[in-house]
Amino acid sequence: MKRSRLYLSAFAVILLVLFAFGTCFFALSRTASGAQRPVVVLDAGHGGIDAGVTGKTGVKESDLNLLIVRILQEKFEAAGYETVLTRRSEAGLYGTTAPGHKKRDMAARAAIIQEASPALVLSIHQNYFSDPARRGAQAFYRLDLPSSKALACALQSALNGMPECVKKTSPVAGDYFILKCCDAPSCIVECGFLSNPEDEQLLLDEGYREKLASAILEGALTYLSAAT
Repeated sequence: MKRSRLYLSAFAVILLVLFAFGTCFFALSRTASGAQRPVVVLDAGHGGIDAGVTGKTGVKESDLNLLIVRILQEKFEAAGYETVLTRRSEAGLYGTTAPGHKKRDMAARAAIIQEASPALVLSIHQNYFSDPARRGAQAFYRLDLPSSKALACALQSALNGMPECVKKTSPVAGDYFILKCCDAPSCIVECGFLSNPEDEQLLLDEGYREKLASAILEGALTYLSAAT
């Protein structure tokens, strides 16, 4: 009888230990899985009735911007970051096409950026110039924000390092609304000139867009690692 009680007591202790361990493990798992990852906001410029610029082939800037943002989303998430997209479809963010749609679109983007409290913001665009010889990707930064310039320098370095880069360029300061939505480092990446036939052909190629997104990711991660 005493031996039976001993066994029961020992069994109860084991159950108690297992229960405590399980509870502890569950709590730790929840903490680990619930840990907040740094947020990167990816802004695909234009959209909807605002196509941006158009290439000689008829390709719209807004479509290319979204294609590149979707690749960047996959790459940043694979690198452990949470991504927030301002635009997830071909539609704009203006709600209605009534007058003032551009202002409403930009206000919606600003609200998304501010709510995300991001580690950085990348706005993807395509360039256009009257001289079709101009080409290449270039980063634009907010003049009064040193972290924005540091991010742009890291991005430009990665873009200049691409084999397809025919002329190394420097990042440029710009007074753009999208760069002033929050105080997180923010940059516009003009991925190429749709007014240039060579750039347009590259941007139409899925493989090149993949390499371009990899270069943008590389620049962003270089900045983030130096900033922490």
